[in-house]
Amino acid sequence: MITYPILKNEATIGVTAPSSGVPSELHDILTQACTRMESRGYKVICGKTPWTQEKAKSAHFRTRAEEFNCMMQDEEIDLIIPPWGGELLIEILEFINYDSIKQKWVLGYSDISPLLLAITLKTGMATAHGTNLVDLRGEKSDPATAMWENVLKTKSGESILQFSSCHYQNEWQHNNPTPHIFHLTQPTEWKTLSNRSEKAEGRLLGGCIDLISHLAGTPFGDIKTFSEQYIPNEPILWYFENCEQTATDLRRSLVQLRLAGWFENCSGILFGRSAANHPVDDYTVLDVYNDLAEELDVPIIYDIDCGHQPPQITLINGAYAEVNVDNGRGSILQRFQ
Repeated sequence: MITYPILKNEATIGVTAPSSGVPSELHDILTQACTRMESRGYKVICGKTPWTQEKAKSAHFRTRAEEFNCMMQDEEIDLIIPPWGGELLIEILEFINYDSIKQKWVLGYSDISPLLLAITLKTGMATAHGTNLVDLRGEKSDPATAMWENVLKTKSGESILQFSSCHYQNEWQHNNPTPHIFHLTQPTEWKTLSNRSEKAEGRLLGGCIDLISHLAGTPFGDIKTFSEQYIPNEPILWYFENCEQTATDLRRSLVQLRLAGWFENCSGILFGRSAANHPVDDYTVLDVYNDLAEELDVPIIYDIDCGHQPPQITLINGAYAEVNVDNGRGSILQRFQ
């Protein structure tokens, strides 16, 4: 069965950079984020890797893995939130001490998602796909982002309900932060391929498809063993967000995952909003979704609050989710069972 960490009040946050660190010219936003969390009652323990960045990574892969392992085994640390994602987290996966991981949440997205998925698949411990640390440096958070705390405080056996946002951010304006960091200017609309109300349920698994697709065929993407050991005979409800892939890149990734057996016993697929998904020779992302639906015969829900066009809801790898979409609005009920 899936095990769920619990976020306690006045918890200690460990900040480490298993992918990219923060370059010196941006250290102020990391400092702001740590200070903001302390002002909200958290204690923050910041490692060395968040403060360094060279050659597309915060540090050598062994250094990154060692700092993450130390924080996972540190009894004082209750929650780990990397500053943000990056490019080369995959280098550290084989050096993570999965057998000695303690029960604590790991929260993040983008290049953090391969680590989140690998932990859940290897250990059966739930992990949290959602906001990163630097996006919590504002005076306040929008309602969708702010739910991360309530989600991580949900106890095993309980459930938590989240709703689609009202507006989302179309593009980043890093030099013009709002009180909640994001510029939420575009109306949010969750869509279904059927153009009708849609429901889907199953065990949530997913992340940034650009990155987690590289786990297929490795010991860190063994969906079959995970299903047999932790969620026998239960359907999987996949969620993906696309950072940089064109429509044909996305199609190749999805075909690869299907051939690798990831979509066996799939009950539906959720796709986050994306500024990528660029068409190639008139082949569009809707063509990708239609081809996938034809192959799998499952509901396809897209443009949900997940990924690089914030805000995003907090999705728990391993939780049992019930998703409802009606007239552009959506909800996700996650059961920690």
